[in-house]
Amino acid sequence: MPHIRPVSDLRNNFADISRIVHETAEPVFLTKNGYGDMVVMSMEAYERKLFESEIYFKLKEAELEAKSTDKRFSHEEVFNELRARLADKVESDEV
Repeated sequence: MPHIRPVSDLRNNFADISRIVHETAEPVFLTKNGYGDMVVMSMEAYERKLFESEIYFKLKEAELEAKSTDKRFSHEEVFNELRARLADKVESDEV
């Protein structure tokens, strides 16, 4: 169930709102004159949302690319390429 509070609670009950967003890892929706105005969330929850949206974007991009070509790669080919790139990166960082 979403936490919905009037925006005045941000000033009057900041500690309570802070506790809610950290303990539940869920946002608190703030209203102004009965209408949605802002969302408050913990930094951890915000960063998790950013990470999830980045993953979603990359999956969508991969899906579009897969539709545009018939070329497919095996699991072994993908991981061999990743290992080679990591090895090159480690070598270049050591120099």
